[in-house]
Amino acid sequence: MMQAMGEFEKYMHSELTYPLLIECALIHSQFETIHPFLDGNGRVGRLLITFFLSYKEILKKPLLYLSHYFKQNRLEYYDRLMAIRDNGDFESWIKFFLKGIIYVADEAAETSHKIINLQNEDKARINKTYKKSSKATFLHEVLFDRPIISVKDIVKMMNVTFPTADDICMKLVKLNILKEITGKERNRMFAYKSYLDILKQE
Repeated sequence: MMQAMGEFEKYMHSELTYPLLIECALIHSQFETIHPFLDGNGRVGRLLITFFLSYKEILKKPLLYLSHYFKQNRLEYYDRLMAIRDNGDFESWIKFFLKGIIYVADEAAETSHKIINLQNEDKARINKTYKKSSKATFLHEVLFDRPIISVKDIVKMMNVTFPTADDICMKLVKLNILKEITGKERNRMFAYKSYLDILKQE
């Protein structure tokens, strides 16, 4: 096992023989064949895909995940991996893997378009309703990095008083951009629900 993992690591850091995405397919299949852990091999194997592409600077951020595609095509996924072990059929596996890359990339592009549209639409609503409130616009931008937030968080991030932070927050609540999610009178939390809904679809 240790020798196999040693050879696997050397291969990952060696000069590429094939185009990068094919190398990525081979790396994933070889890791799954070695199966080095008692549990969690699938998760680690899927993460390897993303981290390898990031390491090779194909991805600027580790944001390409094939988990959903593999789950949707679970039987074929295992059949293709088994065919490598039984028959040395790498070609069918590589074709399946590349189809997954295309599928996930298309999904990510669609999600990006939805987020950009939401960002532009909500920003326009804020500017139309609160023309002089640059703070409301700033908070809206923050929500794409932190879609669940409290008034105390706003106080810290924007260096404003609690009443000012609450006022900024309520501006976005009135536009249905933020929604209170605890039902409490104190220590309330607010969510950018439309944004989170898009991410859940992904």
